[in-house]
Amino acid sequence: MPFCKGCGHSLTIRALDRSLVDLQLSPSKVCLVTDIGCVGLADSLFSSIHTVHTTHGRSSAFATGIEVADSLLGDNHLNTLVLIGDGGAMIGLQHLVNAALMNVNITVVLCNNFLFGMTGGQNSAFSPYEFVTQTTPRGNIVPPLDICRIMLDCGAEFVARGLATEKDLSETIAAAIRHPGFALVEVVELCTEHALDMNGLTGKSLRKVLETNNQPLGLLSDQGERSDFSERYEDKYPKKSSGVKEHTISCSAPRKLAKQIGIVVAGSAGEKVQSAARKLCEAGISFGLHCTQKSDNPVTQGSGFSIAEVILSSGDILYTGIETPDAIVVVSNEGLSELEERHLLDSLTSESMLVADKEIGTFLSKASTFVYPFRKEYGPDKAAVRALEYFVKVSGIFPAGTVLS
Repeated sequence: MPFCKGCGHSLTIRALDRSLVDLQLSPSKVCLVTDIGCVGLADSLFSSIHTVHTTHGRSSAFATGIEVADSLLGDNHLNTLVLIGDGGAMIGLQHLVNAALMNVNITVVLCNNFLFGMTGGQNSAFSPYEFVTQTTPRGNIVPPLDICRIMLDCGAEFVARGLATEKDLSETIAAAIRHPGFALVEVVELCTEHALDMNGLTGKSLRKVLETNNQPLGLLSDQGERSDFSERYEDKYPKKSSGVKEHTISCSAPRKLAKQIGIVVAGSAGEKVQSAARKLCEAGISFGLHCTQKSDNPVTQGSGFSIAEVILSSGDILYTGIETPDAIVVVSNEGLSELEERHLLDSLTSESMLVADKEIGTFLSKASTFVYPFRKEYGPDKAAVRALEYFVKVSGIFPAGTVLS
């Protein structure tokens, strides 16, 4: 074990290993998702199962995605487990909350040693009252987070809290894995490096710490009334649903571009600028091109500018931003103001193209400029898509007659 002498992680991981052996699960059907922190070293100890090492606090989110993908797109035979510390659980609390609310079929083993062990022994949201750490040298004055109570309030039906030293810990973890839905086992441990000397802790005194903070041990809930998320999702969105039209893009004969092309579409928020850009992307995909769309608008969403950056390429697109546009399509004064703020118009060259609405006015630009009354003729909501159709026609990037709307 790669942990400090006496660390509770060693006991918890051995219990997890025993539970997997007792359940006789095929290693190819087990995925262990670990977190940053000391406990994250565990994934290197399991050589035959799938392991995913994630960013701090995000292991529950990754596991949720893995499980939902396997349930809805795969064979639904994967057992997805999460191994996370109290530090990671504190940072990623919302991910745990959502996984419990969804009742996604994952098993979370939460190793709680009351502090951040890897980064020097700072207190965490799980630190008990009067707990001494590097950042609470006179004792913690904030009540500890009761993760089990939170999970119960989120509808989790299997919740347990145990000590790393308990002989039946592996049985509790195995029961959690068998549970059809979200399950969490909080394992209370000792951090021998940072917690013992300053708090006078021993394995036997952990029970007293939990009692003082009103955190009971044992199986706190084991029900099976809720169906898991994937079952409810399939009921709502059946795979073979009659009358529901799926949006797919069929690919015609591939079209080659001499070079990667970047088009900036600028207009006003709420006037379907992003929708018009998406239609351009879909057209590109239908001709076998690679495509990205990068969108930007103010926080207010329905007011101010709206800008979309579309890249079309015959090959891979390695960067989704456009520093020097090959073409700019602008259909409102708000869009024009944002372009000027970003100095994008100044970056146009004699090889660039500018398509603008007539209401905006005249331009002094090196680019080939095309002006048309899109807003007056088609209305604000269709100005962007009609201007893009105009661009497609003039530029010739797609076959003649290509319609986006």
